[in-house]
Amino acid sequence: MPIVLVLLAVGTLMVMSHRQNSANERKEHEALERTARLVESYEDDVWAEARNGYPSQAQTRAIARRNHGTLVSYEPSNRSLTTVVEFFATYEDISFFGTSESHAYRCYSLRFQDGVDGGPRRTKLPLSQCNPP
Repeated sequence: MPIVLVLLAVGTLMVMSHRQNSANERKEHEALERTARLVESYEDDVWAEARNGYPSQAQTRAIARRNHGTLVSYEPSNRSLTTVVEFFATYEDISFFGTSESHAYRCYSLRFQDGVDGGPRRTKLPLSQCNPP
C-alpha cells in the first residue's frame, strides 16, 4: 500500500511539474511576442522623430526607455542611424514554491537610413548577444 501511495504522489507531482513548465513556456513565449511589438513601436517612434533629422542619443534613449528597452549602442552618420537596443517584457513564472516575476530579453540592431530612391528604409536584426557592434 505505501508503494502505491508513493507512486501516486510521484505521478501527481510529475503531471503538475509538466503543466507548470508548459504554462511557463507559454507565458515566456507571450512575453517575447510583446517584445516584438515593443520593437515595432520603437522603430515607429524613432522614424517619426527622424522627419527632421535623426534623433539625438538622449532622444533615442528616451524612446527606447518608453518602449521598455535599454539603448546599448548609438551610431549616427549623415545618412543613417544604427542603434542596438535591449528590450524586455515581464511574465509570471510559476513553481512549486510560488510565483515570481521573470523577464524575457531580446536584443536588436536597428538601422534607419534613407533609401536609394529617396524613401526611408528600416532594417531590424535580432542579436544573439547584446554587445555593441
